[in-house]
Amino acid sequence: MDVGERLSFFAALYRVDENPEAGMWYLYLTIWALCIIVYQLGFAKKLPLLKNLVIYVVMGLGCTVLSFLAVFLPMGESLLIAAAVLGIYRLRRRDHSGEQV
Repeated sequence: MDVGERLSFFAALYRVDENPEAGMWYLYLTIWALCIIVYQLGFAKKLPLLKNLVIYVVMGLGCTVLSFLAVFLPMGESLLIAAAVLGIYRLRRRDHSGEQV
């Protein structure tokens, strides 16, 4: 069985099997960006700058593990769906209440 057949969408898109160093960096940055979007849409509170920095650094460390799992498991795809669901929720909540969220 070919490894390329088992790759997740983003891992195959970035050709992790052919160019592992650059592909893993792209995969890591994609996972981190999607985590930031999901955090901002669903969980972020107004915090001081230093606390936000700590959150993003810890998130970056966690995304290291997620990016290794994302080679064969649909981590990026799951984060993309979570971002879409939270974005739709935000839009509907703003339309229903008539206020800016």
